[in-house]
Amino acid sequence: MELRVGDLVEVRSQEEILATLDGRGELENLPFMPEMLRYCGQRLTVHKVAHKLCDTISRSGMRRMERAVHLTGARCDGAAHGGCQTACSLYWKEAWLRKVEPGEPPRPAAPSPRLLPLLQVNTRKGPDAYSCQATELLRAAPTCLPFRDLGQYVTDVRSGNAGVLAVARTFLVGLFNRLQEVSKKALPRRLWFRRGLRWGFVEGRAGRTTPTGKLDLQPGELVRIKSKAEIEDTLNADLLNRGLGFEEEMARYCGRTARVRARVERCLDEKTGRMLHMKSPCIILDDLVCEGVYNASCPREFVPFWREIWLERVEDGT
Repeated sequence: MELRVGDLVEVRSQEEILATLDGRGELENLPFMPEMLRYCGQRLTVHKVAHKLCDTISRSGMRRMERAVHLTGARCDGAAHGGCQTACSLYWKEAWLRKVEPGEPPRPAAPSPRLLPLLQVNTRKGPDAYSCQATELLRAAPTCLPFRDLGQYVTDVRSGNAGVLAVARTFLVGLFNRLQEVSKKALPRRLWFRRGLRWGFVEGRAGRTTPTGKLDLQPGELVRIKSKAEIEDTLNADLLNRGLGFEEEMARYCGRTARVRARVERCLDEKTGRMLHMKSPCIILDDLVCEGVYNASCPREFVPFWREIWLERVEDGT
């Protein structure tokens, strides 16, 4: 089954999915999680074909994923993982889905009493750590996908993940960033273009101690993302503000207005599976995701976390 963006699929029954899983509740090293059970029997459309992903654990670059997609509106709510608020887009193996035609009658999808216990016991790595799709992605996508592999860009277009012009732009951005890396190794500093910065040209100017800000924002409030220059004044040389990163993809939203979706107080550390409790809550904004424009059209669509010092409250209608 070769799925494309926009295809209508039905999530298979719990019994059918159980038949695809090993003793760890995984298929090809990708966990099926308790948070996914509520989608069994539902019909959703393919949002992105998850043929690759960015490695946020070891920073090895892009990695290849086989036979998986993201479905529209299907994000993890963290209910079985300590209330993690990262809101990751769930990965669905094609074996867990059935392609259907509009108007095709639904099939009965009886629950399986054996599936939930299998999934629950495998959500833990230990007494203080969880296991989820995000923590296991290096096992589920073990092969690095080099920038020079042109097949990935063909797949981006053929799958419907991105148009030709968008893929061409992404490729040129990647080429520019690699030239910047080479120039920083081979040339003296005075010859670096734009100080050797990656495309997007975000540069921290706050020094070693970064400032804080508190707005006590609540869900539903309208905010404006500050200008890139204002945010750069809050970042250190590693583009961090008190440990939270601001990336070039986020800078694309500077000046935009958006509504607060949630205050984030806890999230899983992808490397260790441990729950991180934030000293200062971060903010999630409605409809803003990492679109992979500067990162090889990655379809993962992370939800960025925003420091309140990067935002300003605005009144509706202004």
